[in-house]
Amino acid sequence: MTNPFDNDDGTFLVLVNHEGQHSLWPDFAPVPGGWTVARDRGTRQECLTHIETHWTDIRPQSLVAQYT
Repeated sequence: MTNPFDNDDGTFLVLVNHEGQHSLWPDFAPVPGGWTVARDRGTRQECLTHIETHWTDIRPQSLVAQYT
């Protein structure tokens, strides 16, 4: 069995949590509690590009708030 996160032919979502952290997520898997869909279905590369574009500071938002 292969890792579904590495499937270049798969369809994915981009999830985001309350800390602003992003995750690539296979669209067939249920969205885990505490996460919401930030980008609807797309190719693996489309979703990775979305993450790279929108998640430019990988620190959790609570940490960013302490230093701003």
